[in-house]
Amino acid sequence: MRGIKASPASVLRRRARELRATGRDIIELSSGNLDFPTPDHVIAAAHDAALRGETRYTDVDGTPELKQAVQAALLRDHHLDYRPDEIVITNGSTQALFNALLATLAPADEVIIPAPYWAPYLDQVRLAGGTPVVVPCAQNNGFKLRAEDLQAAISPRTRWIVLNNPVNPSGALYSREDLSEIAAVLLRHPDIWVLADGLYEHIVFNGTPAPTLAEIEPRLKPRTLTVSGLAKSYAMMGWRIGYAAGPAALIREIITIQSQTTSGASSISQAAAVAALDGAQDVLTERAAILRARRDRFAELLNECAGLSCVPPEGTFYLLVNCAGVIGKRAPDGKVIATDRDFSAYLLEQADVAVFPGEDLGLSPHIRVSFANPSATIEEAARRSKRACEALQ
Repeated sequence: MRGIKASPASVLRRRARELRATGRDIIELSSGNLDFPTPDHVIAAAHDAALRGETRYTDVDGTPELKQAVQAALLRDHHLDYRPDEIVITNGSTQALFNALLATLAPADEVIIPAPYWAPYLDQVRLAGGTPVVVPCAQNNGFKLRAEDLQAAISPRTRWIVLNNPVNPSGALYSREDLSEIAAVLLRHPDIWVLADGLYEHIVFNGTPAPTLAEIEPRLKPRTLTVSGLAKSYAMMGWRIGYAAGPAALIREIITIQSQTTSGASSISQAAAVAALDGAQDVLTERAAILRARRDRFAELLNECAGLSCVPPEGTFYLLVNCAGVIGKRAPDGKVIATDRDFSAYLLEQADVAVFPGEDLGLSPHIRVSFANPSATIEEAARRSKRACEALQ
């Protein structure tokens, strides 16, 4: 455990709470929360389930109703057909990812992780006994993994590749053509499995869910674990419902691990998730349109800040902001801004704006900021950031 750190996002949330407790008005742009409410019909379904007495333990792998709803959603959104015994409901998508790694990795097994990346991928691999192999993805390729870079990273010890679409933190969106090129490499390596993380699949700005690898190349389906959840698409962050679909043998191993750790997900949350997946899906496109407008405005404002630059992403609700222009400058107190972590600390302590340092995401010098905030909050965050940048010398 010596090499394992607390999730950077949890550390940032805690620091922001500590500062708020002192009376400071912290604008939190580092969080993965959305400011949208959980849809009313989803909350009503949870309330009804509680009133019906559905408050007991469920099967470890989830209720039949929710597994059926996930089955239908995967068929609807990705043309992927899974049996109930090929689906497991988890306590958030993070658990699905970790349980899969824990079930399969042996010491010295390698997991390819494109960078920039979601920070917990690396320590999840380490916790499961494996070795993360980070593959930098160039900005001139939209921060997406190239087939030739994947091929170069593969070794006899490679067990998994983690492919997030769209990508947290960059917002990059792999097209069907991009995935086809990656699939062509993986078809030449039959022992490598795919962890397809699609948590942000509906937060895209082209009108269709982000494609996933098993959908693009059916020959990879027998060694692909398709993972997603309800947190981002339906603003159900605290309900803690994720799911995974894949080969029945792997799903059985995941269920065994879950049975000995957390057991099943909340019965009430599962009832709510059924309503979200089975109900009208208009909320997804409506909220994506709102987020797109916020994205464009926030990118415009941050590009006016001295030393900062960013390009609007194709998905997620994050801007990956290049802060190379502030590195090497001095804060009013004389401290040199040497890294993006220094810049993040400066914004938090001096401007009351919490951002995510790129160092924790495999890409420096950058910061990640969320635009899943009210427009007034975005405007104020940009004003504070601009003043802070202007104060650097």
